[in-house]
Amino acid sequence: MAGITVEHSPAQIIARARALRQARNLAVVVVLAVIVFVIFCVSLSLGDYRIPVVDVVKTLFGGGDKATEFIVNQLRLPRALTAILVGAALGISGAIFQSIARNPLASPDIIGVTYGASAFAVFAIVTLSLTGWAVAGFAIFGALVTALTMYLLAWRRGVSSYRLILVGIGIGAIATSVTSYLLTKARVEIAQQAFIWLTGSLNGRDWSHVRTMAIMLVLAAPVTMILVHQLRILQLGDETAYGLGLRVESARLGLIVVAVLLAAVATAAAGPIGFVAFVAPPIARWLTRSPGPALVASALIGALVIALSDLVAQHALGHTQLPVGVITGVIGAPYLMFLLARTNRIGSGG
Repeated sequence: MAGITVEHSPAQIIARARALRQARNLAVVVVLAVIVFVIFCVSLSLGDYRIPVVDVVKTLFGGGDKATEFIVNQLRLPRALTAILVGAALGISGAIFQSIARNPLASPDIIGVTYGASAFAVFAIVTLSLTGWAVAGFAIFGALVTALTMYLLAWRRGVSSYRLILVGIGIGAIATSVTSYLLTKARVEIAQQAFIWLTGSLNGRDWSHVRTMAIMLVLAAPVTMILVHQLRILQLGDETAYGLGLRVESARLGLIVVAVLLAAVATAAAGPIGFVAFVAPPIARWLTRSPGPALVASALIGALVIALSDLVAQHALGHTQLPVGVITGVIGAPYLMFLLARTNRIGSGG
Protein backbone atom coordinates (compact mmCIF):
# COMPACT_ATOMS: atom_id res chain seq x y z
CA MET A 1 0.00 0.00 0.00
CA ALA A 2 1.13 3.54 -0.76
CA GLY A 3 2.63 5.53 2.07
CA ILE A 4 3.64 2.48 4.11
CA THR A 5 7.34 1.98 4.83
CA VAL A 6 8.83 -1.31 5.86
CA GLU A 7 11.36 -1.20 8.66
CA HIS A 8 14.16 -3.73 8.58
CA SER A 9 15.70 -5.22 11.69
CA PRO A 10 19.43 -4.70 12.34
CA ALA A 11 20.01 -8.37 11.55
CA GLN A 12 18.36 -7.97 8.16
CA ILE A 13 20.39 -4.85 7.39
CA ILE A 14 23.62 -6.63 8.34
CA ALA A 15 22.69 -9.69 6.27
CA ARG A 16 21.89 -7.52 3.25
CA ALA A 17 25.17 -5.59 3.57
CA ARG A 18 27.06 -8.87 3.85
CA ALA A 19 25.33 -10.28 0.77
CA LEU A 20 26.13 -7.12 -1.21
CA ARG A 21 29.78 -7.28 -0.15
CA GLN A 22 30.01 -10.93 -1.14
CA ALA A 23 28.41 -10.17 -4.51
CA ARG A 24 30.91 -7.35 -5.07
CA ASN A 25 33.82 -9.59 -4.08
CA LEU A 26 32.66 -12.28 -6.49
CA ALA A 27 32.23 -9.77 -9.32
CA VAL A 28 35.72 -8.32 -8.72
CA VAL A 29 37.29 -11.78 -8.63
CA VAL A 30 35.56 -12.84 -11.85
CA VAL A 31 36.57 -9.65 -13.70
CA LEU A 32 40.17 -9.91 -12.46
CA ALA A 33 40.34 -13.57 -13.49
CA VAL A 34 39.13 -12.69 -16.99
CA ILE A 35 41.68 -9.86 -17.30
CA VAL A 36 44.50 -12.14 -16.10
CA PHE A 37 43.48 -14.79 -18.64
CA VAL A 38 43.43 -12.20 -21.46
CA ILE A 39 46.91 -10.92 -20.54
CA PHE A 40 48.07 -14.53 -20.22
CA CYS A 41 46.85 -15.36 -23.74
CA VAL A 42 48.33 -12.17 -25.22
CA SER A 43 51.72 -12.98 -23.67
CA LEU A 44 51.58 -16.43 -25.30
CA SER A 45 50.72 -14.94 -28.69
CA LEU A 46 53.61 -12.46 -28.90
CA GLY A 47 57.18 -13.25 -29.81
CA ASP A 48 59.47 -13.70 -32.80
CA TYR A 49 56.72 -15.86 -34.28
CA ARG A 50 53.35 -14.22 -33.61
CA ILE A 51 50.31 -16.41 -33.09
CA PRO A 52 46.72 -15.11 -33.16
CA VAL A 53 45.13 -15.07 -29.72
CA VAL A 54 42.29 -17.27 -30.99
CA ASP A 55 44.81 -19.93 -31.99
CA VAL A 56 46.48 -19.64 -28.59
CA VAL A 57 43.17 -20.34 -26.86
CA LYS A 58 42.51 -23.30 -29.15
CA THR A 59 45.98 -24.68 -28.42
CA LEU A 60 45.53 -24.34 -24.66
CA PHE A 61 42.42 -26.47 -24.94
CA GLY A 62 44.08 -29.05 -27.19
CA GLY A 63 42.96 -27.80 -30.60
CA GLY A 64 46.09 -26.29 -32.15
CA ASP A 65 48.40 -27.66 -34.82
CA LYS A 66 51.76 -29.20 -33.93
CA ALA A 67 53.86 -26.11 -34.65
CA THR A 68 51.61 -23.82 -32.60
CA GLU A 69 51.39 -26.40 -29.83
CA PHE A 70 55.19 -26.60 -29.59
CA ILE A 71 55.66 -22.83 -29.48
CA VAL A 72 52.85 -22.20 -27.02
CA ASN A 73 53.04 -25.21 -24.71
CA GLN A 74 56.77 -25.86 -24.69
CA LEU A 75 58.47 -22.50 -25.27
CA ARG A 76 56.14 -19.84 -23.86
CA LEU A 77 53.70 -21.46 -21.45
CA PRO A 78 56.15 -22.23 -18.59
CA ARG A 79 57.24 -18.60 -18.37
CA ALA A 80 53.68 -17.26 -18.49
CA LEU A 81 52.44 -19.73 -15.87
CA THR A 82 55.42 -19.00 -13.61
CA ALA A 83 54.61 -15.29 -13.82
CA ILE A 84 51.01 -15.86 -12.74
CA LEU A 85 51.85 -18.29 -9.95
CA VAL A 86 54.67 -16.12 -8.58
CA GLY A 87 52.39 -13.07 -8.64
CA ALA A 88 49.61 -14.96 -6.86
CA ALA A 89 52.01 -16.17 -4.14
CA LEU A 90 53.39 -12.68 -3.58
CA GLY A 91 49.90 -11.17 -3.51
CA ILE A 92 48.73 -13.61 -0.83
CA SER A 93 51.95 -13.19 1.16
CA GLY A 94 51.65 -9.41 1.13
CA ALA A 95 47.98 -9.55 2.15
CA ILE A 96 48.80 -11.77 5.14
CA PHE A 97 51.71 -9.60 6.29
CA GLN A 98 49.76 -6.34 5.95
CA SER A 99 46.75 -7.80 7.74
CA ILE A 100 48.82 -9.15 10.63
CA ALA A 101 50.63 -5.85 11.13
CA ARG A 102 47.60 -3.69 10.20
CA ASN A 103 50.05 -1.57 8.25
CA PRO A 104 50.42 -1.08 4.46
CA LEU A 105 54.22 -1.00 4.77
CA ALA A 106 54.33 -4.57 6.06
CA SER A 107 55.11 -6.66 3.02
CA PRO A 108 57.92 -9.20 2.54
CA ASP A 109 59.79 -6.96 0.09
CA ILE A 110 59.73 -3.99 2.46
CA ILE A 111 60.43 -5.55 5.86
CA GLY A 112 63.42 -7.65 4.93
CA VAL A 113 62.24 -11.17 4.07
CA THR A 114 63.18 -11.03 0.38
CA TYR A 115 66.37 -9.09 1.22
CA GLY A 116 67.43 -11.97 3.45
CA ALA A 117 66.59 -14.47 0.73
CA SER A 118 68.62 -12.39 -1.73
CA ALA A 119 71.66 -12.23 0.55
CA PHE A 120 71.73 -16.02 0.96
CA ALA A 121 71.19 -16.56 -2.77
CA VAL A 122 74.01 -14.18 -3.71
CA PHE A 123 76.25 -15.93 -1.19
CA ALA A 124 75.46 -19.22 -2.94
CA ILE A 125 76.21 -17.73 -6.37
CA VAL A 126 79.32 -15.74 -5.50
CA THR A 127 81.01 -17.81 -2.80
CA LEU A 128 79.88 -21.37 -3.52
CA SER A 129 79.49 -21.03 -7.33
CA LEU A 130 76.07 -22.68 -7.19
CA THR A 131 73.36 -22.38 -9.82
CA GLY A 132 69.76 -23.35 -10.45
CA TRP A 133 67.77 -24.94 -7.67
CA ALA A 134 70.71 -24.91 -5.27
CA VAL A 135 70.49 -21.11 -5.34
CA ALA A 136 66.73 -21.36 -4.90
CA GLY A 137 67.21 -23.56 -1.84
CA PHE A 138 69.55 -21.00 -0.29
CA ALA A 139 66.99 -18.26 -1.03
CA ILE A 140 64.22 -20.18 0.75
CA PHE A 141 66.49 -20.93 3.70
CA GLY A 142 67.54 -17.27 3.86
CA ALA A 143 63.95 -16.08 3.92
CA LEU A 144 63.10 -18.44 6.77
CA VAL A 145 66.18 -17.46 8.79
CA THR A 146 65.44 -13.78 8.25
CA ALA A 147 61.81 -14.15 9.33
CA LEU A 148 62.77 -16.12 12.45
CA THR A 149 65.41 -13.55 13.40
CA MET A 150 62.93 -10.74 12.80
CA TYR A 151 60.29 -12.43 14.96
CA LEU A 152 62.68 -13.13 17.84
CA LEU A 153 64.11 -9.59 17.85
CA ALA A 154 60.61 -8.09 17.74
CA TRP A 155 59.39 -10.23 20.64
CA ARG A 156 58.63 -8.31 23.84
CA ARG A 157 55.95 -10.33 25.65
CA GLY A 158 54.32 -10.52 22.25
CA VAL A 159 55.02 -9.02 18.85
CA SER A 160 53.98 -5.46 18.12
CA SER A 161 53.26 -4.68 14.48
CA TYR A 162 55.36 -1.51 14.48
CA ARG A 163 58.24 -3.28 16.20
CA LEU A 164 58.02 -6.08 13.63
CA ILE A 165 58.18 -3.59 10.75
CA LEU A 166 61.06 -1.59 12.22
CA VAL A 167 63.09 -4.70 13.01
CA GLY A 168 62.37 -6.05 9.53
CA ILE A 169 63.52 -2.84 7.86
CA GLY A 170 66.72 -2.94 9.93
CA ILE A 171 67.41 -6.57 9.03
CA GLY A 172 66.69 -5.75 5.40
CA ALA A 173 69.28 -2.97 5.50
CA ILE A 174 71.86 -5.35 6.97
CA ALA A 175 71.06 -8.00 4.34
CA THR A 176 71.38 -5.40 1.57
CA SER A 177 74.79 -4.39 2.89
CA VAL A 178 75.92 -8.02 2.97
CA THR A 179 74.70 -8.48 -0.60
CA SER A 180 76.57 -5.37 -1.77
CA TYR A 181 79.75 -6.56 -0.06
CA LEU A 182 79.53 -9.97 -1.73
CA LEU A 183 79.04 -8.37 -5.13
CA THR A 184 82.08 -6.14 -4.72
CA LYS A 185 84.24 -9.20 -3.96
CA ALA A 186 82.97 -11.27 -6.88
CA ARG A 187 84.42 -11.58 -10.36
CA VAL A 188 82.69 -9.46 -12.96
CA GLU A 189 80.92 -12.32 -14.75
CA ILE A 190 79.70 -13.86 -11.49
CA ALA A 191 78.58 -10.48 -10.16
CA GLN A 192 76.65 -9.92 -13.39
CA GLN A 193 74.91 -13.28 -12.97
CA ALA A 194 73.99 -12.42 -9.38
CA PHE A 195 72.80 -8.95 -10.35
CA ILE A 196 70.42 -10.37 -12.97
CA TRP A 197 68.96 -12.68 -10.33
CA LEU A 198 68.66 -9.79 -7.87
CA THR A 199 66.66 -7.71 -10.33
CA GLY A 200 63.99 -10.38 -10.62
CA SER A 201 63.64 -12.15 -13.94
CA LEU A 202 61.46 -14.79 -15.62
CA ASN A 203 63.93 -15.60 -18.40
CA GLY A 204 64.54 -19.29 -18.88
CA ARG A 205 61.76 -20.48 -16.61
CA ASP A 206 60.72 -24.08 -17.26
CA TRP A 207 58.17 -26.61 -16.06
CA SER A 208 60.14 -27.34 -12.87
CA HIS A 209 59.46 -23.78 -11.71
CA VAL A 210 55.78 -24.14 -12.60
CA ARG A 211 55.49 -27.42 -10.67
CA THR A 212 57.22 -26.01 -7.60
CA MET A 213 55.03 -22.91 -7.50
CA ALA A 214 51.86 -24.91 -8.15
CA ILE A 215 52.64 -27.41 -5.38
CA MET A 216 53.38 -24.60 -2.93
CA LEU A 217 50.13 -22.80 -3.71
CA VAL A 218 48.10 -26.01 -3.54
CA LEU A 219 49.58 -26.81 -0.12
CA ALA A 220 49.30 -23.25 1.18
CA ALA A 221 45.76 -22.56 -0.03
CA PRO A 222 43.87 -24.82 2.44
CA VAL A 223 46.12 -23.81 5.32
CA THR A 224 45.52 -20.14 4.50
CA MET A 225 41.77 -20.67 4.27
CA ILE A 226 41.82 -22.35 7.70
CA LEU A 227 43.83 -19.49 9.21
CA VAL A 228 41.92 -16.67 7.48
CA HIS A 229 39.33 -16.55 10.28
CA GLN A 230 42.13 -16.06 12.78
CA LEU A 231 43.60 -13.40 10.52
CA ARG A 232 40.35 -11.42 10.62
CA ILE A 233 40.29 -11.65 14.42
CA LEU A 234 43.92 -10.47 14.64
CA GLN A 235 42.94 -7.37 12.67
CA LEU A 236 40.71 -6.35 15.60
CA GLY A 237 43.78 -5.93 17.82
CA ASP A 238 45.56 -8.22 20.26
CA GLU A 239 43.41 -7.38 23.29
CA THR A 240 40.18 -8.04 21.42
CA ALA A 241 41.63 -11.23 19.96
CA TYR A 242 42.63 -12.44 23.42
CA GLY A 243 39.13 -11.60 24.65
CA LEU A 244 37.63 -13.73 21.88
CA GLY A 245 39.73 -16.69 22.97
CA LEU A 246 42.30 -16.62 20.17
CA ARG A 247 45.82 -17.84 20.92
CA VAL A 248 47.28 -14.71 19.42
CA GLU A 249 50.98 -15.52 19.16
CA SER A 250 50.39 -19.04 17.86
CA ALA A 251 48.02 -17.70 15.20
CA ARG A 252 50.38 -14.87 14.26
CA LEU A 253 53.38 -17.20 14.03
CA GLY A 254 51.47 -19.69 11.87
CA LEU A 255 50.35 -16.96 9.49
CA ILE A 256 53.88 -15.52 9.28
CA VAL A 257 55.28 -18.95 8.41
CA VAL A 258 52.76 -19.37 5.57
CA ALA A 259 53.43 -15.85 4.26
CA VAL A 260 57.21 -16.30 4.43
CA LEU A 261 57.10 -19.64 2.64
CA LEU A 262 54.98 -18.17 -0.16
CA ALA A 263 57.35 -15.21 -0.57
CA ALA A 264 60.41 -17.47 -0.29
CA VAL A 265 59.31 -19.92 -2.98
CA ALA A 266 58.28 -17.04 -5.27
CA THR A 267 61.67 -15.42 -4.73
CA ALA A 268 63.42 -18.72 -5.40
CA ALA A 269 61.52 -19.14 -8.66
CA ALA A 270 61.93 -15.65 -10.10
CA GLY A 271 64.29 -13.67 -7.90
CA PRO A 272 63.26 -10.84 -5.57
CA ILE A 273 60.62 -9.15 -7.74
CA GLY A 274 59.93 -5.96 -5.84
CA PHE A 275 56.71 -4.19 -4.87
CA VAL A 276 54.22 -6.84 -6.06
CA ALA A 277 53.43 -8.02 -2.53
CA PHE A 278 53.37 -4.36 -1.51
CA VAL A 279 50.85 -2.98 -4.03
CA ALA A 280 48.56 -5.97 -4.64
CA PRO A 281 46.74 -6.12 -1.26
CA PRO A 282 45.70 -2.42 -1.04
CA ILE A 283 44.46 -2.48 -4.64
CA ALA A 284 42.46 -5.63 -3.87
CA ARG A 285 40.94 -4.09 -0.73
CA TRP A 286 40.05 -0.94 -2.65
CA LEU A 287 38.34 -2.88 -5.42
CA THR A 288 36.42 -5.19 -3.11
CA ARG A 289 35.76 -2.57 -0.40
CA SER A 290 36.64 -5.37 1.98
CA PRO A 291 37.74 -4.68 5.57
CA GLY A 292 39.49 -8.05 5.55
CA PRO A 293 42.58 -9.32 3.72
CA ALA A 294 40.84 -10.09 0.35
CA LEU A 295 43.24 -12.96 -0.31
CA VAL A 296 41.80 -14.19 -3.61
CA ALA A 297 41.63 -10.69 -5.09
CA SER A 298 45.17 -9.99 -3.83
CA ALA A 299 46.41 -13.16 -5.53
CA LEU A 300 44.77 -12.14 -8.82
CA ILE A 301 46.12 -8.59 -8.61
CA GLY A 302 49.61 -9.97 -7.95
CA ALA A 303 49.28 -12.30 -10.93
CA LEU A 304 48.03 -9.43 -13.11
CA VAL A 305 50.86 -7.09 -12.07
CA ILE A 306 53.61 -9.61 -12.88
CA ALA A 307 51.98 -10.94 -16.06
CA LEU A 308 51.46 -7.42 -17.41
CA SER A 309 54.90 -6.27 -16.28
CA ASP A 310 56.55 -9.26 -17.95
CA LEU A 311 54.60 -8.55 -21.14
CA VAL A 312 55.91 -4.98 -21.13
CA ALA A 313 59.43 -6.12 -20.21
CA GLN A 314 59.55 -8.54 -23.15
CA HIS A 315 58.00 -6.48 -25.93
CA ALA A 316 57.94 -2.75 -25.12
CA LEU A 317 61.49 -2.09 -26.34
CA GLY A 318 61.56 -4.27 -29.44
CA HIS A 319 64.32 -6.87 -29.25
CA THR A 320 65.65 -5.49 -25.95
CA GLN A 321 64.19 -7.44 -23.03
CA LEU A 322 64.20 -6.11 -19.48
CA PRO A 323 64.00 -8.07 -16.24
CA VAL A 324 60.44 -8.02 -14.96
CA GLY A 325 61.65 -6.54 -11.65
CA VAL A 326 62.56 -3.32 -13.46
CA ILE A 327 58.95 -2.81 -14.55
CA THR A 328 57.43 -3.68 -11.15
CA GLY A 329 59.89 -1.23 -9.58
CA VAL A 330 58.63 1.52 -11.89
CA ILE A 331 55.08 0.69 -10.76
CA GLY A 332 55.75 0.25 -7.06
CA ALA A 333 58.28 2.95 -6.21
CA PRO A 334 55.92 5.89 -6.88
CA TYR A 335 53.22 4.19 -4.80
CA LEU A 336 55.67 3.76 -1.91
CA MET A 337 56.58 7.46 -2.06
CA PHE A 338 52.89 8.40 -2.19
CA LEU A 339 52.12 6.19 0.80
CA LEU A 340 54.98 7.62 2.86
CA ALA A 341 53.97 11.16 1.99
CA ARG A 342 50.31 10.52 2.84
CA THR A 343 51.03 8.82 6.17
CA ASN A 344 53.47 11.57 7.10
CA ARG A 345 50.86 14.22 6.22
CA ILE A 346 48.13 12.67 8.35
CA GLY A 347 50.60 11.82 11.10
CA SER A 348 49.67 8.17 11.30
CA GLY A 349 53.11 6.83 10.91
CA GLY A 350 51.88 4.14 8.59
